Order: sequence, then C-alpha cells, then structure tokens
Amino acid sequence: MSRDGERLIELVNELVSRVSQLLSDVVPPAAQVHLLNAQRELITALMLIYEHRVTTTPTGRARRAAAGARKSTQRGRTPARTGKIPIE
Repeated sequence: MSRDGERLIELVNELVSRVSQLLSDVVPPAAQVHLLNAQRELITALMLIYEHRVTTTPTGRARRAAAGARKSTQRGRTPARTGKIPIE
C-alpha cells in the first residue's frame, strides 16, 4: 500500500474515533455494534476503490471497452459482471 493510502487510513481512523466518542453517550450499545460493522464495510469498500484507482492505468483498449459498456448500457442492455471481490 502506498504512503498516501496509509495516511488516508490514519485520517479516517482518527475521524471515526472522534465521532464515536461523541455518539457513545447518545447511541445504544446494540446500535453502536451495528454502526461499527457498517463503518468497517464502508472503509473496506473505500480502500478497495482507492487501491483499484491507484493501481490501474487506463489503456486505449480499456477506454474503448468502457465506451462500449456505456453504449450498451444506453441501449438498455447491462454489461456483463466480471465477478465478486472476496472480502474478509
């Protein structure tokens, strides 16, 4: 992971800890557990998106494929999925 990614994680963790301290008196414990799980999933998704954007570089062929996918979506057809991403 890049240094920017590590700094982003540190920033998100700091913000989350401050917000959770503020809300701990207001939100019931069961809801806190639910919110923490949702937060973990959101952070994981954001990091996967960030890493994907950083590690992939668009090529001419990828741009043409993306343009073709946009055209097929505009015609009412949905593009084929490439598969699920395993997340622990």
